[in-house]
Amino acid sequence: MSERKYVCVVGWPAGHSRSPLIHNYWIKQHGIDAEYRKEPVAPEQFPEFIANLRANGYVGCNITVPHKQVALTLTQPDERAKGVGAANCLWFAGDKLRSTNTDVEGFLGNLDASTPGWDRGLESAMVLGAGGGARAVVYGLLQRDVQRVYVVNRTIERAEALRKAFGSRVHPAHWNEVTGLLGDVGLLVNTTSLGMVGQPPLEINLRCPASLVVADLVYAPLETGLLAAARARGLRTADGLGMLLYQAVRGFSLWFGVKPEVTPELRALVEADLAATAPAKPAAEAVPAKPPKLRGPKGSRKTPRNN
Repeated sequence: MSERKYVCVVGWPAGHSRSPLIHNYWIKQHGIDAEYRKEPVAPEQFPEFIANLRANGYVGCNITVPHKQVALTLTQPDERAKGVGAANCLWFAGDKLRSTNTDVEGFLGNLDASTPGWDRGLESAMVLGAGGGARAVVYGLLQRDVQRVYVVNRTIERAEALRKAFGSRVHPAHWNEVTGLLGDVGLLVNTTSLGMVGQPPLEINLRCPASLVVADLVYAPLETGLLAAARARGLRTADGLGMLLYQAVRGFSLWFGVKPEVTPELRALVEADLAATAPAKPAAEAVPAKPPKLRGPKGSRKTPRNN
């Protein structure tokens, strides 16, 4: 009789994570004797927790904020984790604790499923933000041979850091350049927390071709103001929940040797959980009748994604 396997998501905090809901659904679906847990671990305790991961009964784990970069230094990362500069999935290969970054697969897999053919003939894209999510997105876009990726950030130095990391196909840009550049790109991706519950809205003038695809990594709320505005214009969109679901697939495969599927039933389960925990929306909030003008962020914030 085999021993029960344990996996967890490690973060500080970890309470917001929907990863247990996703993975325990697949565990039950495939009849695996396992359990996926949440482990809130403070930054100063994180190295010791990872060092004792196997001793505490875990066969692997997901890593979420603020530990992704530190996890890279405590494991043997693959080329993808090295390229992105962060690890969000750990597993044991013999006695070696390996790591990867599944945000890239989550981003690309979600777009492939939600907007088939999005990368066909795509020459240029725009990424809002320059944090960890942006790095995974830029890495994925370059893998799909996108020739120009505009990285827009309030602090231009952070956008320039992505150019140094990924090369000359990355073009740093200021927030006041967005409207002018939109006519030249085929994909717009928001990796900031603007539009997230409790954060300022992302106000952007979608003066763009009808072929533009719009993706938002925020999944709370499920339909952000950006996605609502894009859909009102008839643009194709991909939401943050899809990325969350697709990024979970590879980790499950590494831990249990089974490749799970992202199904409508699983998505409905997570949607219901998000709806049940969402704060009441004030009656005064409404989608503006006219596309609002761009307003840049006042600071860098994390987006609720990836685990």
